[in-house]
Amino acid sequence: MSDTLTTINPATGEEIERYPFMSDDEVETAIQGCHDAFLKWRHESPEKRADTIRKVGKALRDNKDELADLMTREMGKLVKQGKQEVDLCAGICDWTADNGPEELKAEQRELPNGGRGLVTYAPIGVIYGIQPWNFPTYQVIRYTIANLMAGNGVLLKHAESVTGSGLMIEKIMKEAGLPENLFTVLRINHDQSDSVIAHKNVRGVTLTGSAAAGQIIAKKAGENLKKTVLELGSNDAFIVLDDADIDKAVSQCVMGRVYNNGETCVAAKRFIVVDAIYDKFRDAFVDAMKAIKHGDPTGDDADIGPMAREDLRDDLHEQVEQSVKKGAKVLCGGEKPDQKGWWYPATVLDEVKPGQPAYDDELFGPVASLIRAKDADDAMRIANDSRFGLGGGLFSEDTAKAIELADKYFDTGMVFINGFGLAQPNMPFGGVKDSGYGREHGGFGMKEFVNIKAINIMSE
Repeated sequence: MSDTLTTINPATGEEIERYPFMSDDEVETAIQGCHDAFLKWRHESPEKRADTIRKVGKALRDNKDELADLMTREMGKLVKQGKQEVDLCAGICDWTADNGPEELKAEQRELPNGGRGLVTYAPIGVIYGIQPWNFPTYQVIRYTIANLMAGNGVLLKHAESVTGSGLMIEKIMKEAGLPENLFTVLRINHDQSDSVIAHKNVRGVTLTGSAAAGQIIAKKAGENLKKTVLELGSNDAFIVLDDADIDKAVSQCVMGRVYNNGETCVAAKRFIVVDAIYDKFRDAFVDAMKAIKHGDPTGDDADIGPMAREDLRDDLHEQVEQSVKKGAKVLCGGEKPDQKGWWYPATVLDEVKPGQPAYDDELFGPVASLIRAKDADDAMRIANDSRFGLGGGLFSEDTAKAIELADKYFDTGMVFINGFGLAQPNMPFGGVKDSGYGREHGGFGMKEFVNIKAINIMSE
């Protein structure tokens, strides 16, 4: 096993930096330092916490260009999309600062037999986050800001390939005035991570990653009676009904598939189109995907950059090849370019059926699966015929009908109607089934790792 964490530029395959692993003693010191910082932070007023969080948002904006450039070097996203990511994170800080104190305010209740009750939201301690590489800043900010607002301390184990981004976020937090050690990056291996989960001063664990990783972390946390929040993979279905605006549906579905180089948990992945308009949608969609250009992610001309790692690109290509062997048809793309770096073209698969990776599994890259449905009912059946349930979409000019389908029938945590979106600071984010459990954003994340305490005043 290597004694360093290594970051590599996916556009060139060249090494960027090496970072030494922490020793076990350093990990213990880091956890204790975070716990000690929490013991003070928990007694700060929500308004004081909110003031610091607002400063974190400002510091993110002040460092936006440098952070976006670093994310591009480490994982290949378009630099302009990296700037959008930082803007979203700053917006999360602003919303949390504006709304956090009210969300965490104690609630008064009358007791049935007289007296009164108080429901309070008390911080519980150090929360450990294990985060992926695809949104190096957002994945961190999403759980960190909610838990800092709640009064908790935060530890981060970031993906190896974006170690530099994690350390820069830590630097930005300090620059904003966050107390020393309250947010700490751990440069650790899997065995050390297991010991962090088991540590007596770690009170909760949150993971963003694959369903397989979620099973492992949930089991380890459960063995230690630690609460978890899991945001896992998905195979999001975007349904196009016969009364949809085809041009709008095509443009939004293409963006939903290739944004962030197609490496997004809540990306549009399966495109389920009713038979009446299937051929028209397919032809327009393929033309639009053929026009997607991959190229230098630091420039202005490319629509997608490289995939983040060589193994991810090769795994995606294997999924495409296996789907074709089982009957899928490649309408565009589907071949690895012969060039330096880990590139993959925008790809469309037709005749996608159950039993193919393109139908059953998550394709984490710019590959779209087209699926024909008989009608709206059949489309919804296909959409829900998945072990995942993170996001999804509906395209229909009858908004009321789309809302009813989303509300009553779509078995997924989030639904986008007539468009594609990622996350909204004031709306819950999370999924069901193999996409995990728990919610972040919208005030919900602030209450995932708190002690909801009942104070019963029997007489005064």
